[in-house]
Amino acid sequence: MKSRLLVSLVLMFLPWKIRRLALVKLFGYSIHPESRIGYSFIMPENLVMEAGSRIGHLTLCKGLSNLILREHSKVGNLNWISGFPAGNKSFFSHQSDRIPQLVVNRHSAVTNRHLIDCTNSVTIGSFTTFAGFRSQVLSHSIDLQKNRQSSAPITIGDYCFVGTDCVLLGGAVLPSYSVLGAKSLLNKSHTEEYCLYAGVPAVKTKKLGSDYAYFTRITGFVN
Repeated sequence: MKSRLLVSLVLMFLPWKIRRLALVKLFGYSIHPESRIGYSFIMPENLVMEAGSRIGHLTLCKGLSNLILREHSKVGNLNWISGFPAGNKSFFSHQSDRIPQLVVNRHSAVTNRHLIDCTNSVTIGSFTTFAGFRSQVLSHSIDLQKNRQSSAPITIGDYCFVGTDCVLLGGAVLPSYSVLGAKSLLNKSHTEEYCLYAGVPAVKTKKLGSDYAYFTRITGFVN
């Protein structure tokens, strides 16, 4: 583990073409030639970056089994992405099916300066924007009744928009074609699409039109 850590730190400062080849050969990562990682420390057990995917500068990713970026997805700058490794059985022993991973589907974006806890699986759908700054995704917590650490997956659907400075807790689901308003707390599973969810905790506050251009776009980036 320490040797892998050292190698990863050294590789950070190599030109990208050389670094990509080294990551593929040394760690077995799957990194498409058209994808790119900036000056960031990215060390999951398994990394998949499809065509056109990007990771910006000064982002950290550690403790994950899988980091999967589908085609034309993006993780921006200064994000902290971490999880509790699956191989460590001193915690979460009652959750044998737990997968510490982040999946960002095609044409979706995580912008800058977010905290994403992937102790359990965090999935971001296609054409979704995890926007603004300082949002927190927290997939694990203490179960007070049973006095133990526990975790639950978090799912953000397709064509969603997550506003700035939000908190999403384990077990939360934001359905496809939905908006989570700025500074909201998403702490449970919602199912109704084409809605604005907002507040602490977040509740449905408004219906949204299925004809909104954001919900029908064919490229992820918004000018």
